[in-house]
Amino acid sequence: MANKRKPRAGQLSVYLYVPNIIGYIRILLNCYAFAQCFSSKRLFALLYFLSFVCDALDGWCARKFNQASTFGAVLDMVTDRISTACLLVILSQVYRPSLVFLSLLALDIASHWLQMYSTFLVGKASHKDVKDSSSWLFKLYYGNRMFMGYCCVSCEVLYIALFLIARDHTENLMDVVVTTLKQGSPLSFLVALSLFGCSIKQFIMLYR
Repeated sequence: MANKRKPRAGQLSVYLYVPNIIGYIRILLNCYAFAQCFSSKRLFALLYFLSFVCDALDGWCARKFNQASTFGAVLDMVTDRISTACLLVILSQVYRPSLVFLSLLALDIASHWLQMYSTFLVGKASHKDVKDSSSWLFKLYYGNRMFMGYCCVSCEVLYIALFLIARDHTENLMDVVVTTLKQGSPLSFLVALSLFGCSIKQFIMLYR
């Protein structure tokens, strides 16, 4: 996917672009995080969330240093999908019914794949380009970085919170969520806020 032509003298290779180096760091963080997920939940949560923060950082660097590339976009997309998929698979083993998380996994992969495929068909540079879309929902989601950021962060925070809350491998998802929301603690507020944003994102992906 990277540019196949050889870089001119003095031109930096696409593989050494700052955002792509951050992408490599994200892969290492995720690998170590998932290796520690059951032995140290807090370390896993910290590393996973740090990787998610790096996801926002590499996009900023790509724009700041004018280093956007097809290779970087694909690296970012694949890293996102694999890391989220792994976490959803783990949650499907922790909570019942596991079909909830497996369904979210299928929706996440199918929605992004279809969106990317349709983007390439119409010749757009990014699947976030919705200028020609007739859907006000798409324009609201992709046109407002704050709103899109809230929805994306909500999903990851909710998944991490559910993983940290679980005490064994036979938890009932609905019981855990309801019990947590009833506590009236800062965690309850965080879960409620994340659940709302995550629900919006899932609806948008389904609407695609």
